[in-house]
Formats: sequence, C-alpha cells, structure tokens
Amino acid sequence: MEIKEQNQLTAKHFATDQEVRWCPGCGDYSILKQVQTVLPELGRPKEEFVFISGIGCSSRFPYYMETYGMHSIHGRATAIATGLKLTRPELSVWIVTGDGDSMSIGGNHFIHLLRRNPDVNVLLFNNQIYGLTKGQYSPTSEQGKVTKSTPYGSVDYPFNPIALCLGADATFVARTMDRDPKHQQNIIRKSYHHKGTSIVEIYQNCNVFNDGAFEIFTEKGSKKQATLMMEHEQPLVFGENNDKGIKLDGFKPIVVDLNDASVNDLWIHDETDLVKATILSRFYDDPSVEGHFPRPFGVFYENKNKTPFDELFNDQIAHAQSKNPNPSLDSLISGKETWMVS
Repeated sequence: MEIKEQNQLTAKHFATDQEVRWCPGCGDYSILKQVQTVLPELGRPKEEFVFISGIGCSSRFPYYMETYGMHSIHGRATAIATGLKLTRPELSVWIVTGDGDSMSIGGNHFIHLLRRNPDVNVLLFNNQIYGLTKGQYSPTSEQGKVTKSTPYGSVDYPFNPIALCLGADATFVARTMDRDPKHQQNIIRKSYHHKGTSIVEIYQNCNVFNDGAFEIFTEKGSKKQATLMMEHEQPLVFGENNDKGIKLDGFKPIVVDLNDASVNDLWIHDETDLVKATILSRFYDDPSVEGHFPRPFGVFYENKNKTPFDELFNDQIAHAQSKNPNPSLDSLISGKETWMVS
C-alpha cells in the first residue's frame, strides 16, 4: 500500500504554499519546475528528501519544496549537507547553490565536498552575476564584464566550473540549461541515480542583471551551431543539420564538416574517460568566434568506482565499535601514544 501511495505523488505534492519570490522571468522557475517534476518519479516519500542551500537567489529553493530543508549560511551548505548525510545516510540530500555561493565564499568547502564524495546531489545555478545583491560581477563573469562593482569592466579571469569540478576529482559532472526542460530533467535523473557526489551546472538566466548571458545556447537561431549535446557512446555531432562533428587528432580536437568527412571517424563520447572529459571541459570560449568549439552539454564524466565518503565513514565507525563496543572517551582522546608527566 505504501508503494502505491508513493507512486501517486505528483509535482504538486512537492510544491509548498509559499509565494515564489523570484523576479518574473527568472530561470530559477524552470529549475524548480523540473525538480518538482522528476522527484515524484523516484518512488520515495517526500520525507526522505532534503534540500539545503546557502545564500543567494538560488538559495530560496528549500522554501518552495514540500520536503525537509534548510536555508543555511553563505558557502557552507556543503558542510551542513555532508554532516546530515553522514548521520542520516538513508536520506536523499540535495545542495542548491549559485556561482557566487559555491565558487567564491564557499569555494574551499565546495572542492573538498567533491574530493570526499559523499552521496549528495549538487545543483549549481550559474547566472554569471550576483543577483541577490543587485548585479555585481561573480567568479564566473566573463572578463571585461561591466557591473556595479566593475564599472570599467572586470579584469578577473573567470572560473570554468566544469574544469574546476573535474580537477577536484568529482565523480559525476554534468551541464544543462534552464531553457531546455527535457534535457534538464534527464540530467537531474542521472545525477540522482549516481552513487557519490553529483554536480550539475545549470545555465540560468538572470533577466534583471545579466539578461541574455546564455542566449547563444538557448535561442533557436544559434543553439544548434553553438551547443554540443553529448550522449554516452555516441559521436560528437552538432550544427544546424547535424552536419558538423568533433574529431580527435591524437588528443587534439578538430571540427570537421560531415559533407567532407565520415561520421565513423568522429570522437565517440565516453562518460568514463576522465582525460577526454577534461578536454571537453575546455570547450569554454565564445562559440560565436570563428574557430572556437561549441559548448558541451550533458554528462562529461561519471566514476562509479569511488566509494562514497558516508559509506567509508560509517563503515569505519562500525568496525571500531566491533573491536571495542564500550570505549571510554578518555581512551579515544588519548589514542595509542600517551605520556605521564609528573
């Protein structure tokens, strides 16, 4: 009977009675909708889901999810989520963060979350701007960005979030966009089923302070030329009529015209290949500039062989308790090497 009731959950069951207080037209609405659409499919009661956020526009997310949740402090959602997963490993723990929250003040926590690999899911809303504090440049803003805090243009080089995550040994790294609901839902499903830390970068339009930042990837007239939609074990093909592809010359990627080359010679995407995922992560320049590569979307990399941190942590505790069921606090603190000073 319980399973039947769980299967009857719909998106409405995951929506709260709280007024959604994002700006009209914000990309956050789409992300909220896709998460509320996917969760009922997973066959779990609402009480087993927890959404934890930091600070920023994205971090209002827990208010709008009819699940357990916590609106925590700036950059520290990762630490709180890790602690929760260690003590309640049966829960499905989600972290909602933004490019400022995770890449700036929370940067140190973020990379160590990825390194440790607890079984949590991260949704990184990237709008390349500080929206909540009204339009300052962020760690992912492009060089030359004119904002309230950079009136002459930012001289900073931006973070490449996917490359950063791969460098921190993340075990599931993907990218999607707010204006492609089906793709977004598919990536969210895949991230949920990954055992370990999954990180999904979501290009999210801030229509007030950075409108059109990702327009080249979302608009009908440019999307097919500017995006590379990756699928596991499929050739890397793009273009208005799927008439272009990516070929590897050794480890050097090359764009080829399929009117002159065979699809059989193209690079076949392999989500388990970290080296090639790293190459794809560097397809980060403006694709409208001649000679630059299209921006990849989909799963860059998945490693299913790294045991999650929460499993290792709790296995260690269980092993220690089996060896000494009633340890004293003094013996734990003193360890194996002690000295008596008189």
